[in-house]
Amino acid sequence: MELDQLKAQVHERPLPRHVGIIMDGNGRWALDRGLVRLEGHRRGSDSVREVTRAARRIGLEAITLYAFSAQNWQRPPSEVEGLMDLLRDYLVRERAEIMDNGIRLHAIGDLDRLPARVRDPLEAIRAESAGNSKMILTLALSYGGREEIIAMVKKVAEDRLAPEDVDAAAIEARLWTHGLPPLELVVRTSGEVRVSNFLLWQLAYAEIHLTETLWPDFGERDLLLALADFQRRERRFGHTSAQIRKA
Repeated sequence: MELDQLKAQVHERPLPRHVGIIMDGNGRWALDRGLVRLEGHRRGSDSVREVTRAARRIGLEAITLYAFSAQNWQRPPSEVEGLMDLLRDYLVRERAEIMDNGIRLHAIGDLDRLPARVRDPLEAIRAESAGNSKMILTLALSYGGREEIIAMVKKVAEDRLAPEDVDAAAIEARLWTHGLPPLELVVRTSGEVRVSNFLLWQLAYAEIHLTETLWPDFGERDLLLALADFQRRERRFGHTSAQIRKA
């Protein structure tokens, strides 16, 4: 299908409010080309730009990109340092585009672990873009779903909630994603079939789209294919198909 036809098809049906992307395959992309792993991450940052632009044009309300997990701190120090440098460069380079396109930059995770050279520009853009309303771009940095749930449980304890007051609303109000639209679609690149500690509470009823495409090769067409796949799904939330059709 031609790209224009795919765009038209996607625009004809409702879009997911919030799309999460597990960006995987940077290292393999580089090694397949005889390059060092960091070059794959560098090329992956170009895909972040293309996908963010495409999501904004399509009209998505929110996207969350799994950029650096809590477990990624265990990688070789040289790779971690290189990733932090790429993240800093991305924040500096994309600031104008984020502001010009009305995007609100958000971040979730244990942000205190980030080095100052990353944390400072991140917080500056978050503050500057707080009033933007065209799309929410969330970077999951030093993030883990289990870690988020642990932090939420600690907050419940600190707030001294009575057992009868602990419900889904109370939990979601204490998650790092509080204020974001419900997660409706998760995209996993590179052919892996796991969620890798990503948004564990939030993906309870999210649709999952898997693609063999490595993240550095993922672009607008791949995003549109994921959205078209989502639009073909029947979302029942525990009901039967007959109940859904009747409603």
